[in-house]
Amino acid sequence: MKVQAAVTRAKRSDMSIETLTLDEPRNDEILVRLVATGVCHTDIAMRDQAFPVPQPIVLGHEGAGIVERVGQGVTKVSSGDHVLMTFNSCGHCASCHHDAPTYCHEFFGYNFGGSRPDGSSPLSKDREVIHGNFFGQSSFATHAICHEMNIIKVRPDLPLEGLAPLACGVQTGAGAVINVLRPGPGNSLAVFGTGSVGLSAIMAARLTGVTTIIGVDLNDNRLALARQLGATHTINAKDDVGEAISMLTGVGVDFSFETTANAKVIRQAIDCLAPRGTCGIVGASNVGTEVTFDELHIMTGGRSIRGIVEGDSHYNVFIPTLIDLFAQGRFPFDKLITFYPFERINDAIRDSETGTAIKPVLRFP
Repeated sequence: MKVQAAVTRAKRSDMSIETLTLDEPRNDEILVRLVATGVCHTDIAMRDQAFPVPQPIVLGHEGAGIVERVGQGVTKVSSGDHVLMTFNSCGHCASCHHDAPTYCHEFFGYNFGGSRPDGSSPLSKDREVIHGNFFGQSSFATHAICHEMNIIKVRPDLPLEGLAPLACGVQTGAGAVINVLRPGPGNSLAVFGTGSVGLSAIMAARLTGVTTIIGVDLNDNRLALARQLGATHTINAKDDVGEAISMLTGVGVDFSFETTANAKVIRQAIDCLAPRGTCGIVGASNVGTEVTFDELHIMTGGRSIRGIVEGDSHYNVFIPTLIDLFAQGRFPFDKLITFYPFERINDAIRDSETGTAIKPVLRFP
């Protein structure tokens, strides 16, 4: 079938809206008509080759849509279901068998390989192969092929277009706090970077009753929103962040959460930990990025550094739970969203890069 898709053909270049051919779903595949898809920092990083994904490629990995057709082997969803598409996993490695798909041994191949596991792509243009299956979906398109491993059926009574960011950015921030760090009353948490991931972490921290929630950023508008969404204190990163945190807490924070992928900021997030504190890291740095820390500071204080992927989310349960919390008014992630028509995808990306928009979401006609 013919679809409209945003094709990335060159590093740091605008995407072009092109007419492509999308394969019919195979026995184990699902065809989804996109209603909306979020723009994530990872899409921008892959456009710019922070990790060398093949080009030309259709990116996009926060897809929300309606199932149109399913292969004969699919039982999880049916035609007409409202769904989100999230990260993909193999389903058969040791991590997947231990119910930890975010640490799938084949994670990079299944999400960044630009093809199905057999090396084929569901997308083409005339005789040109267009790499697809990015995060098992390539949702910068009017239609996408996905899989039972990365699709979630969602309740149909809420506007589907507004749920798209849950598929990656929001579940990453909220899951890092709720599933991994697990702070609670009496604890302190510093969130470095108040974009969509960091703000989702702040909202989750408020849900768990964290006493002291500190947002750190260079953007005063984002810091103001952080306070609205639950931060008890904010610090502009132009100031001495370590000193400011010390003044607020006395000994440092129990937990820090780093979202920027900036090596200097990662060091700040580690250095500000109180004894027995834990720093969670989710920012996608360029391949080969190295970070230094004071080994004595880590060892003698019993401090920990924890890498986190997709918020350790068991997405079939966690995403519907976040949707229920949103419907109850307790997790207002809709305050992060700015909508754009699909044809303005490059404007949405630029606004994300400049901080004009916290979470751009593309809507399809």
